[in-house]
Amino acid sequence: MSKILVKEKSIVTPGEVLAEGMDYLPGQHTYRQGEKILSEVLGFVTLSGRAIKANPLSGPYRPKVRDKIIGKVVDITFSGWRVNTNTAYLAMLNIKDASTRFVRKGEDLSKILAIGDFVVVKLTNVTSQNLIDLTMKEPGLRKIAGGRIIKINHQKVPRVIGREGSMITLIKNKTGCEITVGQNGLVWIKGTPEEELVTEQAIKLIEEKAHEGGLTEKIDVFLTKNSKYKPQTPTPTKTFTKTPTKTFAQTQNTTQTKTEN
Repeated sequence: MSKILVKEKSIVTPGEVLAEGMDYLPGQHTYRQGEKILSEVLGFVTLSGRAIKANPLSGPYRPKVRDKIIGKVVDITFSGWRVNTNTAYLAMLNIKDASTRFVRKGEDLSKILAIGDFVVVKLTNVTSQNLIDLTMKEPGLRKIAGGRIIKINHQKVPRVIGREGSMITLIKNKTGCEITVGQNGLVWIKGTPEEELVTEQAIKLIEEKAHEGGLTEKIDVFLTKNSKYKPQTPTPTKTFTKTPTKTFAQTQNTTQTKTEN
């Protein structure tokens, strides 16, 4: 008989048995041994249908193709920019992948992206030698202006985003902040200084309590208590009643009636 031996969000250790039987499937960071599913890492358990996953509590970010990350420009070359990916490896953003406009040969590339600028980019290639290529030529990818950048454990990014974006949507609606979460653990927040701080505190709280249940409700209570943001109510549009215009025939009839009287 198949059965799960741990509760969802519970902390598990490497080699710990998570489930028995063939009705369940090993997911990310788990493996099968006979009829048992065991954890590969120290982490917390999540269930996705029949699949059992173990989410590591720590560990470095591993670049993957199609990941959207936030990076920092650290160098400018003849062909583009080198970008810090929050890993031990730099990535390359070529001119053709950074701008849709024509860039003249010898043009000062710092006018487009300067050293120290943060960018939202997507990984297009990761080689076995960890050579990474980036692009900014897709919707939502851009240079970041204003706001603040914070860093969290990249393993907690799925909890910050929430199922189908539920958690991040809650924070945006409660604070009015614009938020971009990179898979590499960097988060951009832009709003009023007060709401940026509240948003940062909420995200840090999620990072701290990622393994706990009922987290969405806890964050909702925290934001309700601490956020001062009030969504603007749209101003109702005034409607005007148009007075019917008399036709020429109606005017003639009225004039004739007055004359006969």
